[in-house]
Amino acid sequence: MKRIAIANRGEVAVRIIKACEELEIETVLLHSDVDTHSRAYRMATKSICIGPASTAESYLNIEANIQGALAGKVDALHPGFGFLSENPDFAEACIKAGIIFIGPSPESIRALGDKVNCKALAKKLGIPLVPGYQGENQEVLFLAQEAERIGYPVIVKAAAGGGGRGMKLIQAASEAKEQIESAQREALAAFGSSKVFLEKYLDKAKHIEFQIFGDSIGQVTHLMDRECSVQRRHQKIIEEALSPSISTELRIKMGECAVSIAKSVNYKGAGTVEFLFQDEEFYLLEVNTRLQVEHPVTEQVMGIDLVKAQILTAQNDFILTKDKYKTAHGHSIECRVYAENSYLGGLPSTGLLGTVFFPEGPGRRYEYGFEKGDTITSYYDPMIAKIIVWDENRNRAIKKMCKVLKETLIFGVHTNIPYLLAILAHPEFIKGTMTTRFIETYFKDPILPERLSPIDEKNISQIKKYFTGKKEIKKTKSNPWSFDWRMWS
Repeated sequence: MKRIAIANRGEVAVRIIKACEELEIETVLLHSDVDTHSRAYRMATKSICIGPASTAESYLNIEANIQGALAGKVDALHPGFGFLSENPDFAEACIKAGIIFIGPSPESIRALGDKVNCKALAKKLGIPLVPGYQGENQEVLFLAQEAERIGYPVIVKAAAGGGGRGMKLIQAASEAKEQIESAQREALAAFGSSKVFLEKYLDKAKHIEFQIFGDSIGQVTHLMDRECSVQRRHQKIIEEALSPSISTELRIKMGECAVSIAKSVNYKGAGTVEFLFQDEEFYLLEVNTRLQVEHPVTEQVMGIDLVKAQILTAQNDFILTKDKYKTAHGHSIECRVYAENSYLGGLPSTGLLGTVFFPEGPGRRYEYGFEKGDTITSYYDPMIAKIIVWDENRNRAIKKMCKVLKETLIFGVHTNIPYLLAILAHPEFIKGTMTTRFIETYFKDPILPERLSPIDEKNISQIKKYFTGKKEIKKTKSNPWSFDWRMWS
């Protein structure tokens, strides 16, 4: 391959560009018209605008992406994650246009990416499933009756998607109609299909997933597990590898299930098999037929470059050897840094980025899509960066992550760094006993701002006085001097 198109944006586009640079492959970024102020735009060999900010007209538009890739005269296309990465029609359109799709075949995506098909396949293979409904009848009234049969609480999920989108919790019959309709609307907007399915909601489960990989000659293996139990509204916030919650015996058993379902569809490339784990029992949650946001923690403990392996596999040049990638080393944690106000319950914070500084040091890795001078808009996911650390064991990795977060500086917008620090300091997280209800149990309300020391208060007061000439500053939303954090931007 000499040139690869990237049908994505933000930090994942940067991640793919870096892998291509290492393989001496040119890149063509397919972007919307509002994404010209981004790191990926500046780094790509060539950039082609495929449409306006609306994802339906750009990043989710199959024809626009295909035409952009053809105009860029690429050999292959990497879909990243989200958007069209799990759309079999898109993979098929790439192949029909003579473009190599870097990912599993359309047939594999259809078999596993569609969550309903995936459950049926898992059932045949004897993989444990959460009780639920995965049928074709999508009438809201019928689905509400099925929810009643399963027994509340019930969770409704998008058949074609993942990442928490199109996912709603139904606590009682009175909520069923509204939540099902809401999930169908969200699923249609995010994945182009309104199809949903139902599952019994496990109220003290852990989210544990296995990284799978199929190489160029049809071998499939797993690259150990990750724990992603720290979630807010079904969106992961902190991930780690390996999971602190499962025994070696259980790890072997779950890994075998993950590999068996991938092998059954001749899986090629990177994917993730997700499980819920409760009361020493595990249940298949779903299979994501793509690279995962949290893939860096696996790379850190397994010593593999998954994006490079994806590209090499697509050009039939990656073979899994017998003894390689069998053992994990140390512990890795990833924190997703979002542009949002930790003290206002995660209210999005958009605007121009000022100085962005990530502290260097051993075992630290930064995946970021935006720099000083770039704008965080309201059009897309507000993730600015992922911070990944590695150390010899989990306790040391937690301490290192806290230190790195405290030393990281991002000016111009609020970030969730104070929120992340509060989570990392919680006793349940430190013990590794957190479940998927950890956030709603302990962080339901906005966190409180940390009190400034007398010295900091005095310094801020003097800076305000220096710049404004006033002793007292009237606190209003429009007055930038009302907010102490702006003193340092």
